Formats: sequence, structure tokens, C-alpha cells
Amino acid sequence: MNDICHLAAQWGVAAEYFDAFGNLRVVEDDALARIVDAISGGRRPPHRLIPATVVIRRNRHNRVEIANHDPEGRVHWEIRSDDESVARGVAEGLAIVLPDIPVGSYQLRARASTSAGEQDDTATLLVAPETTFQGRDPQARLWALAVQLYGIRSGRNWGHGDFTDLADLVALAAQLGAAGIALNPLHALYDDHPEQVSPYSPNSRLFLNPLYIDIAAIPEFPGLAATGLAADIEQLRNQDLVDYTGVSAAKLRGLRLAYERFCQQGSEDRRARFAAFRRDWQQWLSRFAGFEYLRRRFRAVWWQWPQEWRRPDAARMHDLANKAGDELEFFAFVQWVADSQLAECRHKARALGLPIGLYTDVAVGVEAGGADAWSEQEAILNSLSVGAPPDQLNTAGQNWGLSGFSPSGLEQRRFEPFRQMLRAAMRHAGAIRLDHVLGLRRLFVIPHGMTPQNGTYVQLPFEALLAVVAQESMAHECIVIGEDLGTVPEGFRETIADWGLWSYLVMLFERRADGSFKSPGEYKRNALASFNTHDLPTFAGWVSGHDQQVRRALGIDPGETDEERKDAVERLRAALAGDGMATLAFPAVAKFLAATPSRIVVLSLEDALSLIDQPNLPGTVDEHPNWRRRLPVGLEDLSRHPGLRALADIMVAAGRAGGAREVSVD
Repeated sequence: MNDICHLAAQWGVAAEYFDAFGNLRVVEDDALARIVDAISGGRRPPHRLIPATVVIRRNRHNRVEIANHDPEGRVHWEIRSDDESVARGVAEGLAIVLPDIPVGSYQLRARASTSAGEQDDTATLLVAPETTFQGRDPQARLWALAVQLYGIRSGRNWGHGDFTDLADLVALAAQLGAAGIALNPLHALYDDHPEQVSPYSPNSRLFLNPLYIDIAAIPEFPGLAATGLAADIEQLRNQDLVDYTGVSAAKLRGLRLAYERFCQQGSEDRRARFAAFRRDWQQWLSRFAGFEYLRRRFRAVWWQWPQEWRRPDAARMHDLANKAGDELEFFAFVQWVADSQLAECRHKARALGLPIGLYTDVAVGVEAGGADAWSEQEAILNSLSVGAPPDQLNTAGQNWGLSGFSPSGLEQRRFEPFRQMLRAAMRHAGAIRLDHVLGLRRLFVIPHGMTPQNGTYVQLPFEALLAVVAQESMAHECIVIGEDLGTVPEGFRETIADWGLWSYLVMLFERRADGSFKSPGEYKRNALASFNTHDLPTFAGWVSGHDQQVRRALGIDPGETDEERKDAVERLRAALAGDGMATLAFPAVAKFLAATPSRIVVLSLEDALSLIDQPNLPGTVDEHPNWRRRLPVGLEDLSRHPGLRALADIMVAAGRAGGAREVSVD
């Protein structure tokens, strides 16, 4: 083993790995060195008495192993919470046995006294609940309706779905007997760069996309006539694809008018609520607002800004607040409005008794040039991109162009950036989906300027991240679903299941070794089951082979031949017939999924409406209208749509009604 391979092993970077084809891939030294440098920051691995992070799980274990210590020596330890001592003692032998303390985050200090001298170490101590939140009724079998919120068409929105539409969808869910609404990520994007529309490439995972704000619902909005945009908005409503440029311009105009009126005439109660929101988010909001101001001022990625603004230290942010206070307050106001409107959706779901309410999605990474990456430069690997190694569907591998968390950076920050991301996601949700949950254990990273062939896996502090997930899940009473698709390390699914994370089962992938579809009884109980995802064909598109035709027309390998697709379709037909369903139709698929023991079944609106095109076609950006399609049926007519009503009847008949009583859709 050469020096760089040895150093890589110390920092949890794989110098070689097996790909999906079983081939051993050896990482070139240059790429390996760049990855190690990004994680280590040029530091040598420290020699520690105790690990940098210690996880204690209630009712499981309470021992901390001491490394490289003379068993005859003495180790004094102390647990502190902020400035208070919680417990202290002396270790016996080579382990510290900790007392029973409440769930929370602490500091563990250890001091070893030996004949050679003394060694002091401080670790982050995470005391975790035994499991994540498992729902209020462990026997309930539920269903939810999956919606691409931007694509909702209604007679009052501005050509882009908004939070008032979401509130109406919550009411529709209650009417249909669904437990909630499953949503695309609502993360903040770049409202002044409307061409960057993927919800999985966020500017920030802490804050919300302002395009989901219902401008007319802001109390200070002076009315549509004041914008001078009535005709433009009517045109936006009539588009089949979201006109992000037009929507963004109109909404920013409306938000500016609302903010001006708020500054002039905002009520005392509204001002107090805004102030409370700013206190709640503290430096996270001030940094985000500062970033939004600075990127408009300098019109370049943040590492090309003047040197003084490349890092958001407290002194610089204070100076910026003095110079541009009104502008910073505007961006904070926008986030307050968005958060308030989303909170109203949560309140409505609770009032209607929905067991889940909102089921939100959390992207696996952030844009390197975005607010989170600028704000948390130690905790995010800005010089590396997250992706995937070569596999059957993507033989060249994948580079998602996103930045992930740094394992060493998270430990230095005591996992606070990760915790805040979870809090933002769970704030108004009854369930969340962690996209590419494998990233809690390891990330496939690629140095900027290189290809996936030069990438490799980086280990993350898996147990610590699971502990934080469990802490926040219980605190917010929020179910956590891990999107565990792809090349899964041995034992991974068992570990996350032990911590209470539910699996993500996609029927198209739930097959036996011979290619046949699994029966309903073979599905896991603690899981979410669906036919597809936003990145996969709709049922109508898959059965007809439409997705293959689209891929070929764009010069993309569809990943399977026409004969292979026909065989798969026949295997699905056989699986449905074996379960007593004679027709190959989506209601039969819904009945199949409803019969599984999985605790949540999610059905997409695209499948309910028999649409042929999927929301997103991986491998394309501008070649295909990804994240732009608007539904052909208005929100006002959805409750009467026969396809949706039929699916609701199937779910309720299978015992998956969302409330305590079965809800009739008649």
C-alpha cells in the first residue's frame, strides 16, 4: 500500500471498490489525493483517546471504548451540556461506562493519566432514542397521493402550483381517504435563474422556494391590479408547461409590493410574528438572506466574489446588515411568508385528522454555488461532486453536480448543519423521504473536472447520522423513509431498519432473481410502496414503451431492448393475474400494492390521470421538459375525476383509509 492509499484509508476514502458488474475498480492516485485533501483539509489524522463522536442508544449500550490506553492507568471523564456538568466518573479498564442520561447532544471529556503524562480529548456525545418515530398507530396501513406541486393547474394560481393549492390538495386527500400528500422537494432554488428548475439541485435545503407562495394570500399584497400583470398571469395559467421565467418575474413583483406595504402598514401582530421567525432561524436566516443579496450584487459564483465576502463570518454579516438591512429583510420576509403558508397546510392536515399530512422530500446534496455551500464551507465538500459508479442503467456512471456533507466537517460542527437540514424538512411534515439514503453511510464522490470513472466512495459517520435522524424524528413526530435504491452495501438495509427508517419499495424493481415480480406478501411492512418514482416511466408510459421511444429519439440508451420490455410487461401481467386481477391496468396495480403489508402506499397523480410522460427524464437537462409539465386536469375537477375516485375506492376497500373512519368519495 502506497502513502496516499494509507492516508485515504485513515480518512475513510476507498482506494478501490467493486462496481455493480462485480469489477474491481482501482482509483488513480491523482484523483484519490484530491478527494483525501478535500476531506482532510490537509490535516493529518488525529490520534485520539476516544472517538470524535460517541453514540449511545437508549436501552442498547452505554460503553465507550478507550483507544491506545494503558489498562493500569486512570481515565477521568465528564459529560457536559452547554456549561453544566451532567455526570462524571473514572473509567474501569479500557471502557467508560456512562450513566442513563436523557436523549440529547452533549460533550464528553476524557483525561487519561499515565506514567508518560496526560492526554485530553473532547467528543460529541449523541444520546439517541432506540428508534425513529413509527407513527401514532402502529397497525395502520395508509396511502398517500404523490403530487408534483409546481405542475398543479388551478383557476387562481399564477401558472405554478402554490401553497394554497397544497391546502386544497390536503382537503382532497381527506375526502379521498388518503393519509396525506407526497411532495417533490420544496427547497429554495434560484428565483432569478428560472432555467435552473430541478428541485433536487437546491440552492438551500433549509429554506423554501418562493415560487410556491400564493402572492394573493399575503395580507399586505395590494391586489393583482397593482402589479399591472393581470394579462400576463392569465396567459401563464393557460400554459401546458410551467413558464418559469414568467412566473418568477410576476411573483417577485408581487412579493416586492407586499413587502413594501408590510414595511409601511404591517400590523403589530404580523411584525411580532416576523420577528419571532427571524429569532427562530437566527444565523441560518441571516446568512441565507445575505447570500441572496450578495449573489445578485456580484453576479458570479461565491468563490469568485471579492475576497471579503467569500466566507460569511459574523463580523462581515453584521457589517452587511448595516449596509443592506432593507434588502436582507426582504429575503427574510419572503421566507417567513413561505413558511407561514406551508404551516397553514400542516394545520389544515391536522384539523382534518390526516395521519401523515405532508410527506416531503429531502435532496441528497446542494449546488456547490448555492447558499448552503457558502454558509457551511467546512461541512460541505464543495470541490467534489456526488454521483454514482457505473451500473447497468448508466454504464458511464453518474455525476449529479451536487455537493454532499463532509464527514470530518460534520464532526467538527457537531452535526449541526445536518440537524438543521432535518429540522427544516420535518418542521411541517408528518413524514420525510431521504433521497439516496445510502449517503448516510457512504457517498460516491468525483473531483471537479473529472469523470465518474475517477470517483470513489467516502465513508460518513453512519451511526452518528442515524442517531441525529432518530433524535429529530422523535422530537418532530415525523416518520423517516430512506430511498434505498441502487447498489446497496451489505447489511445497510438491516441497519437502517434497526434504527426505524422505513424502506422505499418500487414495484418496477421488486422482482425475483428470475425477473418475475414479487407477490404482495413479499413486501416489507415498515416500508413505503409505489409503482414508480418521478425518475421512472408512468404506468401508461412503461406499458406502451413510450419512455423507450423518447430516450431513443434523444440519443439516450433506454437500458433495455423492446423484447426485454415486452417480457417485463408480460411478467407484470402474470403477477397481477396471479393475485386475481385479470386486466393489465393501473387500478389493478393499485389493488396489488394495496394488498401488501407495507404501511404506506403512494400513488402518483400522473398514474391516476393515465398520463404517458414522466416528470423527469434522467440524463437530460434542456433536451426534455423536466419538472415543467402541468397537469391536464384542474385542481377544481380532481375530486370528480373517475380515475382518481376509482383508486381511492380501491385503497379504502383494502383498509387503507387515512382517518379513523372510512371516507366515502361519493
